Amino acid sequence: MTLIWRHLLRPLCLVTSAPRILEMHPFLSLGTSWTSVTKLSLHTKPRMPPCDFMPERYQSLGYNRVLEIHKEHLSPVVTAYFQKPLLLHQGHMEWLFDAEGNRYLDFFSGIVTVSVGHCHPKVNAVAQKQLSRLWHTSTVFFHPPMHEYAEKLAALLPEPLKVIFLVNSGSEANELAMLMARAHSNNIDIISFRGAYHGCSPYTLGLTNVGTYKMELPGGTGCQPTMCPDVFRGPWGGSHCRDSPVQTIRKCSCAPDCCQAKDQYIEQFKDTLSTSVAKSIAGFFAEPIQGVNGVVQYPKGFLKEAFELVRARGGVCIADEVQTGFGRLGSHFWGFQTHDVLPDIVTMAKGIGNGFPMAAVITTPEIAKSLAKRLQHFNTFGGNPMACAIGSAVLEVIKEENLQENSQEVGTYMLLKFAKLRDEFEIVGDVRGKGLMIGIEMVQDKISCRPLPREEVNQIHEDCKHMGLLVGRGSIFSQTFRIAPSMCITKPEVDFAVEVFRSALTQHMERRAK
Repeated sequence: MTLIWRHLLRPLCLVTSAPRILEMHPFLSLGTSWTSVTKLSLHTKPRMPPCDFMPERYQSLGYNRVLEIHKEHLSPVVTAYFQKPLLLHQGHMEWLFDAEGNRYLDFFSGIVTVSVGHCHPKVNAVAQKQLSRLWHTSTVFFHPPMHEYAEKLAALLPEPLKVIFLVNSGSEANELAMLMARAHSNNIDIISFRGAYHGCSPYTLGLTNVGTYKMELPGGTGCQPTMCPDVFRGPWGGSHCRDSPVQTIRKCSCAPDCCQAKDQYIEQFKDTLSTSVAKSIAGFFAEPIQGVNGVVQYPKGFLKEAFELVRARGGVCIADEVQTGFGRLGSHFWGFQTHDVLPDIVTMAKGIGNGFPMAAVITTPEIAKSLAKRLQHFNTFGGNPMACAIGSAVLEVIKEENLQENSQEVGTYMLLKFAKLRDEFEIVGDVRGKGLMIGIEMVQDKISCRPLPREEVNQIHEDCKHMGLLVGRGSIFSQTFRIAPSMCITKPEVDFAVEVFRSALTQHMERRAK
């Protein structure tokens, strides 16, 4: 699919010919060269697709000064990728440019956040117009952007999910959803999956079940983990379990419409209800596909049965759509729809604002009233004019440019391409996902399925970066590559990404052989 407006930018096309060390462009001033990141080596690097955009010249802090400031004034927690972290300068759609003049294909979109493309022209124009009109009022006054956005967003949710609370981040949205569940049910216990990530704030840390985000200090009380129904790494799984074009390499005797693995995982869920929580519970949180844990998919039908069990205990069901929402999964606009379930509460963030700080909680009138009776909920920045104008523009772009359909078509194409690499390389244990949310899990071998050591995964990650491809990481041992580009991605760019990944795997296998 080609987006019409891109043709307007043809005069500024970057030159990206055969692999090279550096190429000078005479139309650039002051000697700065913007070029693809590929360099000469023993291997022929995949050719980077052209880009219809010319970035500005970088004129800010030097790299060493950035390192000094970061070390002295910013969080000491190491979050940056790569031995030499990238200093990014500018973005355009699916492309990023660093301070040294290198161009990268962004296949992680700011941790599954840039939904319609970096600095999308329409979103930029709307933001600039609102910026010159009104930045902020808070909800003690009305302003049209908030009401216009609420109407547009509510129209995308099924009945009775029609009451919207606007906030600023996914963690904030999930904390509010926790309060709603407890206020409505008058119970305390909330269940979430092992491997789940629902935020890193004091309350949501109880829901998050990834060791890296756990503390020795008490916090997030009343939260109970349950087994994640992971059909690749869990005890049960077969060849028909996932709602995906690509299934696990595990075999089973199940008929296509019957899943024994699902039944086994439901028994584990029942065991949690019988042993770890009170007779009446507040709720159950689930990501339609786990993100931080490496794009883990559950057996078809699992969430539907789990939701019934939770409601039988008086609890409400919460779908965390922070990473899966807004058409990213292709077949449906919301991830919960792929499981044929109707949650009581839906939380969303990230792609909602294409990178602008924005989030929302949507629930039923009944649950909203339960919260209002107990709490005078207020949020200074939630629903501010800038966020709502941008949120509306994002929804319009998704519809006008058929980005949900693009996610389905290009995402399926990419999944099948990556699945061939699983068949080709012993260290690719699993390829999974749906639409433009894909995981590639690295293993030592397909028999043991032990995670590939972090240092080896790091080398592959670095090699991809050197060839101009940026991907994310996930899973408990950081052994899974997370693929989640902006929804404007095209098949030629997918072809480039797959060839980069194949080249990186080939180089790694050669290192291993030595």
